Amino acid sequence: MSAPGVLSFTQQGWEQVLAKVKRALVYLDAACAESLHWGCGSTRLLEAVGGPECHLREFEPAAVGGGAKQPKAVFVLSCLLKGRTVETLRDIICRSHFQYCVVVTAVNHAVHLTANHVPAAAAAELEGQQPVFEQLEEKLCEWMGNMNYTAEVLHVPLLLAPVAPHLALTPAFASLFPLLPQDVHLLNSARPDKRRLGSLSEVDATALTPELFLQIRCLVSGLSSLCEHFGVREECFAVGSLSRIIAADLANYAPAKNRRKTATGRASVVFVDRTLDLTGATGHHGDNLVEKIISVLPQLPGHTNDVMVNMVELTALQNEEKSQSMVAPGCLAQPKDAAAKALWEALLSTKHKEAVMEVRRHLVEAASRENLPIKMSMGRVTPGQLLSYIHLFKNNLKALVSHCGLLQLGLATVQTLKHPQTAKWDNFLAFERLLLQSIGESTMSVVLNQLLPMMKPLNQRTDNDYSPEELLILLIYIYSVGGEFTVDKDLGEAEEKVKKALAQVFCEESELSPLLQKITGCDSSIKLTFHKSKIAVDELFTSLRDIAGARNLMKQFKSVYVPGNHTHQASYKPLLRQVVEEIFNPEKPDPVDIEHMSSGLTDLLKTGFSMFMKVSRPHPSDHPLLILFVVGGVTVSEAKMIKDLVPSLKPGTQVCL
Repeated sequence: MSAPGVLSFTQQGWEQVLAKVKRALVYLDAACAESLHWGCGSTRLLEAVGGPECHLREFEPAAVGGGAKQPKAVFVLSCLLKGRTVETLRDIICRSHFQYCVVVTAVNHAVHLTANHVPAAAAAELEGQQPVFEQLEEKLCEWMGNMNYTAEVLHVPLLLAPVAPHLALTPAFASLFPLLPQDVHLLNSARPDKRRLGSLSEVDATALTPELFLQIRCLVSGLSSLCEHFGVREECFAVGSLSRIIAADLANYAPAKNRRKTATGRASVVFVDRTLDLTGATGHHGDNLVEKIISVLPQLPGHTNDVMVNMVELTALQNEEKSQSMVAPGCLAQPKDAAAKALWEALLSTKHKEAVMEVRRHLVEAASRENLPIKMSMGRVTPGQLLSYIHLFKNNLKALVSHCGLLQLGLATVQTLKHPQTAKWDNFLAFERLLLQSIGESTMSVVLNQLLPMMKPLNQRTDNDYSPEELLILLIYIYSVGGEFTVDKDLGEAEEKVKKALAQVFCEESELSPLLQKITGCDSSIKLTFHKSKIAVDELFTSLRDIAGARNLMKQFKSVYVPGNHTHQASYKPLLRQVVEEIFNPEKPDPVDIEHMSSGLTDLLKTGFSMFMKVSRPHPSDHPLLILFVVGGVTVSEAKMIKDLVPSLKPGTQVCL
């Protein structure tokens, strides 16, 4: 994707918001804060607000209201203006002294009509009118205490957090994840016997819970705005059951149909279910520095994709626990710093070794430019060497300020290279390679038995042993890469042994991590009995078997495992790679597992005629722009793979992930 694409879409949206915020108290929810963080940076918002004090607050029920000297508020929200969101708005406004309120929602008015059960025919007649927003404007004046005060409600598509020119994230949909076969039972519990669903392939939009359907419609609203910004008429394709529902909803989304009539460009949007390949998400084969930084450094609070970088090294404080909380953390997103942004994009698209050398090169060049007394050293890059360059900036405030973004990325690199988890990365990689060989040569029960000795309770573990979360990662890897397997007596026994060992490991933790609390339903280790732990582990294994069978419905993409032979070792072939290779297959066969979603009668007629006439069916490689949307998240090394792969298969095609 060319740089203007996803970045200009996000920045254009924020410019509309920034035009409203002068001298206002600004409330943001987490997803919008994340979009701002990657798209423009919070300093841009503070500049637009103006004034000496900080006027940013988190949008939450306990948020502090506005004082007597704060008559204006702007609320920037990623969600529907309905239910608890409206209650929180009311509570904040009622305890404030506002006379002017602006509410910005990232969700289109058309979706608000759907959420308020307005039939499609009635919604079509309301074109150009926004009754839901108008009603809320009246309510805002009521809550401010005077109907003559000013209230404004508007839609701005703040969907994306643009991480790089080719990669954008959707923080508001971080929890949207494809369904597994066990979810069919949940959906069936709300359906009469005659209309029970047999499998995931039968699930359509009408079968979903209202909450999930609205979440999908909110996503579709944002993606439609993105296509409008690109000026394209999009063809929608899907790989996987939830992707099929999302693609069909975008293809038939009423506001999109009018927009497509005037669009001059063309694009293919391909949705892919993450559950079809969780090997890529849990494996350690991605030779990428950023992937390691994200996996070992602590998460930036309220964010789904950025980390906290400890900045104490640049101060006169001792690097101890208590001083870390006194100094604000650094982070990876540097949208306003051109040099840091250039380094960040280089780190995303190079291998680990090259990336570390790139960090050194940038630090050396910056120090030279500032005439700092640098000692050059060639050869292998060490964390100590990088740190010695970073320390040069410590006592030079001007240099520190002008290279602050670069120093944050430098410290993130140092802290990752020194982190004990990074040393474990290679252990994971070695074990995963061993698993790949075993899967081809032996049954699933033998593979599970190899894992058993690694399951050690807390009192027997050393730093090199696997924690409970790491054991779960290995189990997901095994079941996802192995795919469908035959259940026999040996497998049943092997699974039972692993379950007991894992339940015992959970029980003997001194403290339960947030993930283990969620899995076991216990907030402290004291309450976790072996019985409760075993029930939780049994449920986990139901999910693992679902993951192993996730590709059962596929005809072509049935496996991500390539068996070994005399010349090559067994390997893993990412599903995303297979999908992209199939899209750009020079033979251009009709895709088997990449389903095209028709957007109404003309498309259906085309498909029907193609049975007995020479009508070409839409193909995902037909257009100059490919938008790939992985439902459930993507890794840095997958993004790099796609960015490198597409131009090699079809030069000139732009790709946006």
